[in-house]
Amino acid sequence: MIIQQISVFLENRAGQLLDVTTALAENQIDMQAINIAETADYGIARLIVDTPKKAMEILQEKGFILRLTPVVQAAVPDRPGGLNELLAAVAEAGIDIEYMYSAFHGQKNGLAYMVFRVEDTQRLDKVLQGLA
Repeated sequence: MIIQQISVFLENRAGQLLDVTTALAENQIDMQAINIAETADYGIARLIVDTPKKAMEILQEKGFILRLTPVVQAAVPDRPGGLNELLAAVAEAGIDIEYMYSAFHGQKNGLAYMVFRVEDTQRLDKVLQGLA
């Protein structure tokens, strides 16, 4: 399923991530996944939330620099080899994964959830639908 990811650019200083999570919490926005990448000077917090447009408005009002990116959320069988099978189908389709991370909105019906960033989200979504 194609969903929207918010990338928040953060200074590398204490409390920056807390500022983001506080703004979300105070506005009853449910964070469903987070991934943090960093360099020496800044970090990027990649967020999946239940209301991306509302979250973006709130974070922009707080002065954060943001970007909205389409990503693909995939259900993965929560068993040994489950992710491997999914990745084999992605590789067979010739799709390059830019990055991926796990979502923490829970496991349901024996499934875990991953978030994938690829160049062609529509194509990946079709490949994954074929696995279901």
